[in-house]
Amino acid sequence: MKVSSITISIVIPVYNGGESFSKCLASIRDSLSPMDEVIVVSDGDTDGSWEVAQAFGAKVFRLPTPGGPARARNVGAKAAQGDILFFVDADVTLHGDTLNLIEQQFEQSPELAALIGSYDDAPGAKNFLSQYKNLFHHYTHQMSSEVAFTFWGACGAIRRSVFQAIGGFDESYRKPCIEDIELGYRLKRAGYSIRLCKNIQVKHLKRWETISLLKAEIFYKKGIGVMGRWQKVRGID
Repeated sequence: MKVSSITISIVIPVYNGGESFSKCLASIRDSLSPMDEVIVVSDGDTDGSWEVAQAFGAKVFRLPTPGGPARARNVGAKAAQGDILFFVDADVTLHGDTLNLIEQQFEQSPELAALIGSYDDAPGAKNFLSQYKNLFHHYTHQMSSEVAFTFWGACGAIRRSVFQAIGGFDESYRKPCIEDIELGYRLKRAGYSIRLCKNIQVKHLKRWETISLLKAEIFYKKGIGVMGRWQKVRGID
């Protein structure tokens, strides 16, 4: 049930989203208000993800070749009409109260520019590496300060006016790595407030394997070198 007059534009970049993307959209259907909108940016996908989004009823934008989530999110944000941009990854599902909790935060805190949520404690994939990686991420956010120093593209909401003023995501980041962290740094330098809302949660469906985990860790280590300590970047004291 809608609890405020604030409208939300959910922006989802997708590249070959598969079954996880279908689950993502299905989780949104149950809690979406008629006043809100879903915008999907197909980042050069080849598996028909854009058709799944179209059948769902989302506003779909197709990019001919992959350019990375920063560019895709900016395309979606440019077309958005909502007061709040809620960026969601294609491999997460929303909880039933996720959207209402976001609305409440922004309505109750007019000074709030952006917020980030958390993965829940029940990851979608059941193998050990997936459980370890996602539960560690959940634990990290749940133990962190609510005063955040960064943004998070998997579950992050920002006032559309602020996103426009700050210039959106830096599209020079062609791979999913630290483009959301960098946006958070610019927000903080400009004096905007970012809050970590631990009760706003999504479920991560990604199945981590040894190779994918190693690649991710290498990307994060590169990001640490560029942007500072991982703990500080993620808002951990």
